[in-house]
Amino acid sequence: MNNDEALQALAHLVDTPYEPGVKATISALTGRTRVVGPNEMSTLEYDINRVHIRTDANGLIKGFSFG
Repeated sequence: MNNDEALQALAHLVDTPYEPGVKATISALTGRTRVVGPNEMSTLEYDINRVHIRTDANGLIKGFSFG
């Protein structure tokens, strides 16, 4: 699954509250095992299979980035 396909698969999660359990949902939908939540540490190593969850100040998911 490329990044565009992953974004389409995850689109229904945008504007929903972030909770740690959503990481398992993202892995299941995208097949990617490296999912980083907001305020979580990650390495500076570029990994095309890593998904970063972006949230706003209210904890709502606003989007996803890769790398």
